[in-house]
Amino acid sequence: MSASLFLIPVTLGETAISKVLPAYNQSVILSLRHFIVEDVRTARRFLKQTAPDIVIDGLTFYTLNKHTSKEDLSDFLKPIDNGHSIGVISEAGCPAVADPGAEIVAMAHQKNIPVVPLVGPSSILLALMASGFNGQNFAFQGYLPIDNNERMNALKFLEQRVYSENQTQLFIETPYRNAKLVEDMIKICKPSTKLCIAADLSLDSEYIKTKSIREWKKQVPELSKRPCIFALYK
Repeated sequence: MSASLFLIPVTLGETAISKVLPAYNQSVILSLRHFIVEDVRTARRFLKQTAPDIVIDGLTFYTLNKHTSKEDLSDFLKPIDNGHSIGVISEAGCPAVADPGAEIVAMAHQKNIPVVPLVGPSSILLALMASGFNGQNFAFQGYLPIDNNERMNALKFLEQRVYSENQTQLFIETPYRNAKLVEDMIKICKPSTKLCIAADLSLDSEYIKTKSIREWKKQVPELSKRPCIFALYK
C-alpha cells in the first residue's frame, strides 16, 4: 500500500485494549513513525498500551486542536511525500467523528492521499445500536446550546424532527452538565417520547437504558463526570 493517512480509534476510557480494538490496529501502529494527535501525552500512553514494543522516542508527533492553522495542517502531511504513512489519533473513540480530524482528512483527499479508517469504538454508534431506536434514519447533533432558552428551543426542535421525520436524534453534553440536560428534557419533551441514556460505553461501569420521559421522571441515574450519549425517539 502506498503511504496513507490511517485513522486510529482509541478506547472510550479505562478499558482493556483487547476488548475494543482488533489486533490488526497494533500492526498498523507499529509500522508508523508519524502521528497527528489531539494531545501528545495521552497519545503516547495509548500507543504504549496498544503496542508495548513501540519505541516512543523514535516517533514524531504533530498536535491537532482548535488552534492548529491550515498551514500547519499542510505541513503535517509532508512525511507522506517521502513515503511515510501517518496515523491520526483523537482523545476518545474515532478520529474526525465528534473529535478533531475531519480537516486533515479533507486535505488528504485533496492531495489524493489514501485515507484508511481502522475499526474501533464509536460511542455514537454503540448508543444507537443499544437504544432500540431507528437505525435507518438518525442524526448526531453534537453539543446542544449552553444558553438555557436556546437549549430548550433546540430540544423542542429535535423532538419535532423525531415525530415529523421518524428520525432518531443523538447528542452529547459536557459530563458536569449531564444532569441539567436530562432535567431540561424531562421538562420540555412529551411524556411519551423515549429517551435513551448511554453512559460509560464499553467500560465496566457501562449503563444503557431506554425509557419514556414519563418513566425517567421517577428516577434518573447519577451522571456527573460520566461521558454520555443521549438519544430521543418516539
